[in-house]
Amino acid sequence: MRNIPVYSIKIPEYDIKTKPDHIKIGSVIDELIKKHFLGRKVAIRGISLSDHKSKNVNELIKIIKKLGYDRYNPKRKGDRYENVEGKKIDIFALDFKINKKGKYIRYLIEPFYDMGIKYGGRPLRLDILLIYDFAKLKRVIHKYEGRNDIKRDGFIFRDSKNKKGALTGIIKVLN
Repeated sequence: MRNIPVYSIKIPEYDIKTKPDHIKIGSVIDELIKKHFLGRKVAIRGISLSDHKSKNVNELIKIIKKLGYDRYNPKRKGDRYENVEGKKIDIFALDFKINKKGKYIRYLIEPFYDMGIKYGGRPLRLDILLIYDFAKLKRVIHKYEGRNDIKRDGFIFRDSKNKKGALTGIIKVLN
C-alpha cells in the first residue's frame, strides 16, 4: 500500500476573526508546495474542518488517506455539487503547473473566507489541502444555477475504484 505523505505548516497569524491576508499566507504555503511538487501538474483541493464538525484534523486525514478524498458520508450534501447539467462531480479543485515563481494558495484562501460568508453565513478557514496528480483526474465543465459563467473546477477520478491513487500529498495548515 502506497503511503501518502502528510506535511504540516504552522501559520499562527492565519485565523478568520478578520479577513486574512491571502497573499501573505498563500505565499507561505506556496513555498511548501514548491518544495515537494515543483515541476508537477497538480489539482489542489481545500478543506475546512468546520464543514466536518464531528472530525478533528487527524481523523479527517485518516479517512482521506483511506478513501482518497473527503466525501466519506454519501448522505452529507456537499457544497455546490449541484450544477445545471446534473453532471457528476467528485471534487472541486484548482489545477496548477507548479513552478518556482507561481502563486497558488491565495486563490483558495480568499474565496474560502468570502464565499463562506456569502453562501453559509460564516467565513471558512482552509485547514487541509489535498494535492492530486492532475493526470489522474478528468475535468468536468459545468455551470451553476443562476450563473452564466462556465466553471472548470469540477473533477471526477479517472479510476473511480482507486481514488487514493490520485492523491499525492496532504498539507495540514495549523495555527
